Amino acid sequence: MGRRRGIMSEGFKEELAKELGFYDVVQKEGWGGIKARDAGNMVKRAVEIAQQSMKNYR
Repeated sequence: MGRRRGIMSEGFKEELAKELGFYDVVQKEGWGGIKARDAGNMVKRAVEIAQQSMKNYR
């Protein structure tokens, strides 16, 4: 099976990592170095932002 293409842009992921406080790990170790909890929090925050954007769109 081929590798899946990411849904979030690299810039958006970096912004979220900075906001959530683990961007230093990303810089040192790459995305594979973050904890599962951090990845989950990043997805949760991205969903919150998307939901807020949809509310403002209506």
